[in-house]
Amino acid sequence: MTAEPSQMRADAKENRARVLTVARELFAERGLEVPMAAIARRAGVGVATLYRRFPTKESLVAEAFTEQFAVCQAFIDEALKDPDPWRGFCTVIEKVCRLQACDRGFTAAFTASFPDLHTEVRDRTWQDFGALVRRAKDSGQLRADFSPHDLTLVLIANGGLSSLPVEIATAASQRLVAYLLESFRAGTDVLPPPVPVSLDLVLG
Repeated sequence: MTAEPSQMRADAKENRARVLTVARELFAERGLEVPMAAIARRAGVGVATLYRRFPTKESLVAEAFTEQFAVCQAFIDEALKDPDPWRGFCTVIEKVCRLQACDRGFTAAFTASFPDLHTEVRDRTWQDFGALVRRAKDSGQLRADFSPHDLTLVLIANGGLSSLPVEIATAASQRLVAYLLESFRAGTDVLPPPVPVSLDLVLG
């Protein structure tokens, strides 16, 4: 069992913070397949030190992406307070896709089946996104056949852009999302039925 950050010596806290910073950088650049040894090397710590702080790759991924999960939840919390349900819905899609396009590790971390990966946080985010969808439908602005599972399709399509340079990925994501949001408006042509594809099943 690792010590809580508040119980660590100053140098240990510094090492831990540096490891997390490096892990986020490498996961963003190369995805989650980065070896633990590569993270330790760039962070300037020994592999044994890294494993003392984070016994498994899963625990490191979970900790490294805590902030991103919290940011996604904050996007949805803010959107649920927006008096315009359609604007709130669109804003969440835009912001999450922008975050995803800039970070190769985000999609894998968000959808991975790791047991330590903040399942409660992810479940709450999924439930609140469902509430956001219902609000937008009830307002008559979101097409009636939109399914929360369609978010999976959006992330798959948008995730392919993360291999591009950040500036290009961000601009391309903005245009792609604009196209998609237009297709989600109520009154557009009927689509094939939604496919209940789990994020874990497709991208985990």
